[in-house]
Amino acid sequence: MNNVSLMENRATVKERLRLFLANEFEALASPPAKNTSFLSSVSDEALTTLMEKAKTIKYPKQAVIISEGSVANALFIILSGKVRVFTSDDDKSKEVTLLVQEAGSYFGEIALLTDEPRSASVVTLEKTVCAVISKSDFQVWLIMHPDVAISLLGALSEKIRHLTDKVRQMALSNVYERTVKVLQELAVAEGNIGVIQNKPTQQDLAFMVGASREMVGKIMHDLIKGGYIVIEDKKLIINKKLPSSW
Repeated sequence: MNNVSLMENRATVKERLRLFLANEFEALASPPAKNTSFLSSVSDEALTTLMEKAKTIKYPKQAVIISEGSVANALFIILSGKVRVFTSDDDKSKEVTLLVQEAGSYFGEIALLTDEPRSASVVTLEKTVCAVISKSDFQVWLIMHPDVAISLLGALSEKIRHLTDKVRQMALSNVYERTVKVLQELAVAEGNIGVIQNKPTQQDLAFMVGASREMVGKIMHDLIKGGYIVIEDKKLIINKKLPSSW
C-alpha cells in the first residue's frame, strides 16, 4: 500500500466538503455516484459538528484505502480524486467493480452501522483526498441528529438498489450487453455524441463489466472497427448509438 499523508486543517475540510455538496455531483458521469448524498440535507450546525471530528488524509494513486474483510472503523468522504469500490474472490484472482466514486460522494458507511467486516475493497484511481471520521464519532453524531439517520437510510436504499441491479446484470446479461451499459453510464452527452474523459483502460473496463480483459478487448476492437467508438488522446468518443446486441 502506498504512503498516505495527514492534513490537520479542519477548517479547510469543512470548506471543501460544503463546496462539493453544493455542486451535488453535477460533474460526475456514473449514475450511481449521482445519488443524493444524505449529507446534502444536513444543517450547517450539524455538518460543522461532524467535520470537527474529521481528519483529512491524502492518498496517492493506487493506494488501498479499505480491504475487503477488514474491521470497519471509519467513514470516508471524498473531497477530491476518484476511487474504485470492488470485490474479489478468495484467492484475489478475479475482481468485479461495484462502483467508481468521485468528489462529493462517500463510502464505508454501511459497515459502520453493523459489527460486520468490510464487504468490499476501495482503491484510489488517482491522487485522492478524503475526510475521515471514526466509527465512534459518526455513531455519536447520528444519535445527536436523528433526522440525518432517516436521510442515511434513504441513501443506503439507493445504494442497495444499484448493487441489486449490478447482480441482475451479471446474471442475466452477456458480456457485450454489460460492456455497452458501462460505456453508456460513463459517457457524458455532448450534442449527438457521448464522451468519456480520461478513458478507462481495458482492464478497468473488464473489472467494471465482470469479464476477462481479452473478452472486453475484442468487443472494444469490434466497436472501433465498426466506427461506433473513436479514441482521441485520453478521450473515448461514442460516435453513434451502440448496437443492442453483437
